[in-house]
Amino acid sequence: MLKKRLIPCLDVKNGRVVKGINFVNLTDAGNPVEQAKIYNDAGADEICFLDIAASVENKETIIDVIKKTAAEIFIPLTVGGGIKSTDDIRKILLAGADKVSINTSGIYNPDLIKESSKKFGNQCIVVAIDVKKQEDGSWKVYSHGGTKKTNIDVLDWATKVESYGAGELLITSMDRDGTKIGFDNSLLKTISSKVNIPIIASGGAGKLEHFRDAIIKGGCSAVLAASVFHFGELKISDIKEYLVENNIPMRI
Repeated sequence: MLKKRLIPCLDVKNGRVVKGINFVNLTDAGNPVEQAKIYNDAGADEICFLDIAASVENKETIIDVIKKTAAEIFIPLTVGGGIKSTDDIRKILLAGADKVSINTSGIYNPDLIKESSKKFGNQCIVVAIDVKKQEDGSWKVYSHGGTKKTNIDVLDWATKVESYGAGELLITSMDRDGTKIGFDNSLLKTISSKVNIPIIASGGAGKLEHFRDAIIKGGCSAVLAASVFHFGELKISDIKEYLVENNIPMRI
């Protein structure tokens, strides 16, 4: 069985790490390069940067952060936020990232997923999907950092982007984001049972068992978290030991 992965996520805005609840009320959580180095040394399997400002002015800031981070860490680095073209992807990969995460631009320009997968290889292309449960029980995809609702059903979109060449899916439950009440394993299982590419769980990490359940109940290959790591509530080493004790293969 392939080893499962723990991925600290750093939401980067104007060169700083920030964290909020349900995508709002952001607070400063440190220097991204320093944080990434700490997680690298602590045994994280990958690091994920999401540039949540993602403005034209911020592009050079995030490229500089990627370069400095890549020089300090020895695990894969995924970068997302404001990626609109294969040229954006090329710059990010050349700066030292191993993967890119495509979200809003993929919704409105699916050809970007197809073209980037062919050009750089699907192992480089992560499609991030922000999801919110509706009153009728359906799950709808949201764009623009979770601010715009689309009429796209999450399962339809997940299967489509797999066919477009996505190598991995990052599924964030907006309802669970920052709440620490656990991942939406029903949502995750619905998707993981229908696609043949790895799923990264995001949104809701708070306790050790949440990581276990996302893998066992949600069918995920990796689990991503932010605030529990940034504010020292859970240690990567403790989570990995717990998962191994629960017969989940991890890189120790």
